[in-house]
This record gives sequence, structure tokens and C-alpha cells, in this order.
Amino acid sequence: MALPALAHHGWGGYDAGKTLTLTGTVEQFAFSNPHAMLNLGSDGKLWHVVLAPPGRMTARGLPDGTIKPGQTVTVVGYPSKSDPAELRAERITVGGQTVELR
Repeated sequence: MALPALAHHGWGGYDAGKTLTLTGTVEQFAFSNPHAMLNLGSDGKLWHVVLAPPGRMTARGLPDGTIKPGQTVTVVGYPSKSDPAELRAERITVGGQTVELR
């Protein structure tokens, strides 16, 4: 399954009043602008997770190649108001390292 293409947008489309924590397997990862993205299989559901821009991820210790398909990661973030399978990640834990993305 391909990752969705997103135009750069504001964050008003996410419910900041509802925080979700998801742990699962990275199915697909894209380190591209405007935001890195991953598909995460968690509890039988495939989530599209919007991460930080690649420059910010690199600056915070997550350069390209750090996140790979098959890895288990945990993301904490806000669900989309319009897409029940999309999450804007505020932090990610991968390989024992937790990184704040915003």
C-alpha cells in the first residue's frame, strides 16, 4: 500500500484534545518533504502517521535510515478529524530512543 500524498497544511485538522498512543510494526516509511510519513500496523489496523519534516527529524537524531519497515515503534499524537486512520505524531519511540517531533 502506498503512503498518502499530503500537501503541506495546518494542524487544525487534528484533534489536539484527544491523544492516542499506538505501538505497532512499520509497514512502510517515507523520508520526504513536507513531512516524513509511515504506515503503522497496530492492533489489526493500518495507520497513516504524519511525522516531522526530514530536516527536523535529522536534527533530533532520526536521520534517514533510522526507521525501517519491520521495526516496532510507538507513536503518541493526535488523530485526524476527517480520516479515522491518520495520526499526527508528537513523539516517536524507535530503537529505545524517544524523540519529540514538534
